[in-house]
Amino acid sequence: MTLPAQFAKRIGRMKASEIRELLKLLDQPGMLSFAGGIPDPALFPAEAFAEAFQSALTPEHQAQALQYSISEGYLPLRQWIAAHMAEMGVTCAPENVLITSGSQQALDYLGKLFLNPGDTALVGWPTYLGALAAFNAYEPRYDCLRPGDNQPPEAYGAAAEVAGGRVKFAYMSPDFANPTGVTMTRAERVAALQMAEALGAAVIEDGAYQALRYDGEAVPPMLALEQEQKGGDLDACRTIYCSTFSKTLSPGLRVGWVVAATPVIQQLVLMKQAADLHSATINQIATHQVAARLFDDHVASLRAVYMRRRDAMLAAMEAHMPEGVTWARPEGGMFIWLTLPEGISSATLLERALAQEQLAFVPGQAFYADGSGANTLRLSFSNSNETMIAEGMARLGRVLNSAL
Repeated sequence: MTLPAQFAKRIGRMKASEIRELLKLLDQPGMLSFAGGIPDPALFPAEAFAEAFQSALTPEHQAQALQYSISEGYLPLRQWIAAHMAEMGVTCAPENVLITSGSQQALDYLGKLFLNPGDTALVGWPTYLGALAAFNAYEPRYDCLRPGDNQPPEAYGAAAEVAGGRVKFAYMSPDFANPTGVTMTRAERVAALQMAEALGAAVIEDGAYQALRYDGEAVPPMLALEQEQKGGDLDACRTIYCSTFSKTLSPGLRVGWVVAATPVIQQLVLMKQAADLHSATINQIATHQVAARLFDDHVASLRAVYMRRRDAMLAAMEAHMPEGVTWARPEGGMFIWLTLPEGISSATLLERALAQEQLAFVPGQAFYADGSGANTLRLSFSNSNETMIAEGMARLGRVLNSAL
């Protein structure tokens, strides 16, 4: 086979994570997994979706539901999203909304839109590993972004120039970030916007978990804060807001969206046309019907369940984690981030947990662009009930005690 010799150089940056091989063991009987950041399928509004798909396939609607459509997305869904964004303080028209095949597709498009090889992307240390996977294909350099503790803009810019490029964007998940669960304060969001302004860079705001707040005071999206600064002019804003229905309604339908200034949306539409023409029409129609019918009530029920699971995990960790292990208390989302004592490898710990306790989690190193963070790990509480959580944290405590 000679074709691999013809692959583009960028392919070398697209590597499978070693944890994927380990996680193939999860089908074993008795395995408890806190690895996948996924919603509980028992909570999907399946009946509402069944009715929505049945409605979409009636004779009066099936031609539209099963036909090609416009790349921007199903207009009633974009209108609903525009109204939803307005509730969060962002004023936009449907023309400022693009429907994507999950927010992961949006991240890929934005990497393609902004990054030349050698350009700099500012990301958290750690950050969402899916964002790194999306951006990696476009051969960026990464620099560390720590809200509230950043370098001056000129330092970021100078380092990017030395590396042969420019700072093109800062990627942030301000609410209950994957993997840390941390939420940026209003002051941190404003400071990040000021830094991006000084650098002439875009801000990619990942709002995937924003609806899943369990306690604490809600903070406006960065796009809302910037739009307020810019006198309401969305086209003057450098923030690009991405979100998804995957964490609230259904991940399987792959419906996400982008809200941004008109020139950004226009370019993303061209990419959509070249990539897949448009997201599945019937999925968009069904998502719109379900969102319009029950989004707020359904999300409220999700919050109640996931909050109990978060609280159960925090309580079980207090009971079972050995001294020297620390963690953050998230105000929402799906994750709790653990830091282990220096010298403890969470990847090695995972091997031991799988073999000895039939327990899975995600080693933290996968979330660091520089390969650091070997002594960190991510736990997800969304897809496990309180009994499973209590047993899982007891198992984790035993593994950690044996390692320490």
